[in-house]
Amino acid sequence: MHHVALADTTLAVHTRGSGLPVLLLHGFPLDHTMWSGQDPLADDVRLIVPDQRGFGRSPGPPPTSIAQLADDAVALLDALHVAEPAVICGLSMGGYVAEHVAVRHPHRVRALVLVDTKLEADTPEARAGREKLAATVARVGQEAVAEAMIPNLLARSDAGRARAGRPAVEEQLRRTIHATPVATITAALAALAARPDMVEPMRGVKVPAMLVVGAEDTITPPECMERAERVLREPRLFVMPQCGHMAPLEDPHTFNAAVREFLREVAGPGAAPPAGRR
Repeated sequence: MHHVALADTTLAVHTRGSGLPVLLLHGFPLDHTMWSGQDPLADDVRLIVPDQRGFGRSPGPPPTSIAQLADDAVALLDALHVAEPAVICGLSMGGYVAEHVAVRHPHRVRALVLVDTKLEADTPEARAGREKLAATVARVGQEAVAEAMIPNLLARSDAGRARAGRPAVEEQLRRTIHATPVATITAALAALAARPDMVEPMRGVKVPAMLVVGAEDTITPPECMERAERVLREPRLFVMPQCGHMAPLEDPHTFNAAVREFLREVAGPGAAPPAGRR
């Protein structure tokens, strides 16, 4: 892992492989390690996996908006001399960032992979919930987030709970959340609450899109991706059984197989051209 200087911050980034650039954007309140199970994809593509500003080994300052994180992502590609359009893949908060990249910087996007996320803005109730959580975290620390989120991040069925490696996944999530600065958590919660509705802007996105969601996701359930499917142009929807909100972490083998097939189509001779060339 190495650090890359941007205009007003520095991002830690893990890179591996060569070929089609694929940017993996982590969810809240996590870091690049949530994508560790996707390392095998580097056999076929160039993986670029940053800690977004304020998270993991990226020092900050904390994020002020989802649009800022999207601009960071493009600045990172520039700093890494990635000239060709990239596949932008994001989970949850990372999915919101990927959507903003696609709308704000369409010429930089070859395809999208949106995972356990949605296009809609927060409801008033959801915004109030984020504000309440931020206040609690500011008062008592990161454990408030861990206790509130971890039970909802993973599948709750007996089969999901019995999946091999489940205790290690829970421990990884808890460890990562506790390592995230309180200032980053509260700032990111405010940015998430203030993010705009992306339904109408995303209607103009013409690149290939893959939508992935855990069948047992209670945070952004499958109907969120089904609604996105009706907005995007020729999307591919993949529902992962016995997975919750962290599908790539819960079942990396199934996730990687599906994404690898999509990436081969994107990179192949019959793939759709980059945005702006239709």
